[in-house]
Amino acid sequence: MAHTEKKVRKSTAPYYGTAAVWVAYALLFDLYKVSHFVFAAVLSIGVFMLLRAVCKDEVTEIQIPDPPKEDEKPTGNAELDKMISDGRKAVSEMKRLDDAIADEKISADIRRLETVCQQIFSQVKADPAKLPQIRRFMDYYLPTTLKILNAYDRMDATGVAGENITGTKEKVERVMTTIVQAFEKQLDGLFGADAMDISTDISVLETMLSREGLAGEKLEAETIQNADGTDIKLEF
Repeated sequence: MAHTEKKVRKSTAPYYGTAAVWVAYALLFDLYKVSHFVFAAVLSIGVFMLLRAVCKDEVTEIQIPDPPKEDEKPTGNAELDKMISDGRKAVSEMKRLDDAIADEKISADIRRLETVCQQIFSQVKADPAKLPQIRRFMDYYLPTTLKILNAYDRMDATGVAGENITGTKEKVERVMTTIVQAFEKQLDGLFGADAMDISTDISVLETMLSREGLAGEKLEAETIQNADGTDIKLEF
């Protein structure tokens, strides 16, 4: 992104005009009395003010790149940076499609896709080790979905209800529910390892709390074998 700034270049004509007055006055009139210098100064000021009013400043507009936002700075990981860049473009395109497509059901599905995609990108940015999990998503599923939606947008903009246009639009409308579910599963899949770790931690925590008598429920009876071969049940 960039913003426009105006650069003003002041006209040099007033300065050249002032200098010309002094040179011309020195050549044509005397400059050995104070009054001569005063008159020449007044005359040069008058010429300067006249030329300043007549000769306009030159104004040019220049494009100044905006400094990158904190979340737009390169991470140093080329693959991650590409994902972030491609993801930002995809989300921007979804916003455009949402505005362009009149059908509220399609627009709602697009907004849901936008939200899920942003969450996917945030998760992977936070943990770049998850990049391989979304490679097919980024290389095929996401661009293909955008291609389908763009085709729908173009056909919808024609305002024609022909067989091909109507049939294709109906197919897109039907498949959008499946696409949304697929994107949600992609997001859910990123939490697979986290869910397993948390489940393990919960199991260990519950066991320790029970053994220490800090849990509300008792552990199931544990059976151990005595030295004489008899079973002894210990209740906690």
